[in-house]
Amino acid sequence: MTDECTQMQPCVLGWREWLALPELGLPRIKAKVDTGARTSTLHAFYVDTFHHKGQLHARFGVHPIQHRDDIVVHAEAAVIDRRNVSDSGGHREERYVIRTTLDLGGRQWPIELTLTNRESMLFRMLLGRTAIAGNALVDPAGSFVTGRVRCPWQAYGAGPSADPSD
Repeated sequence: MTDECTQMQPCVLGWREWLALPELGLPRIKAKVDTGARTSTLHAFYVDTFHHKGQLHARFGVHPIQHRDDIVVHAEAAVIDRRNVSDSGGHREERYVIRTTLDLGGRQWPIELTLTNRESMLFRMLLGRTAIAGNALVDPAGSFVTGRVRCPWQAYGAGPSADPSD
């Protein structure tokens, strides 16, 4: 593990990292650091909207650990925008955008996230270039530069899966 990032110097990240989204109840989630993506994206297997005090909010469910549908986090956040986003296949989709705090490398800063179903994708989250601009530099040869997580399910109070690939 490298030294923690400081407020004065940007973090150095690899192409994939473990991070946390504490305001959403996500203490561990593996993200692909994707400088080709403008906006960060979080896996949400359902998204319901409601109004609270005149503002649109989203309630959504996350399977934060790949191959572990038994681990579920339900979260809520204010919707700050709706955006048309092109996925990696070039398909356009309107997505809700929320703002939350990213915790990465011992440092926290606010980011925007779109919500979409990434169940079939390798990573539950993409960390896009807008979120890392001014806060991090990417070493594309690096992987888990800010630290490895051996048993991520433990952060959710779960035991190991019966699937030997986990």
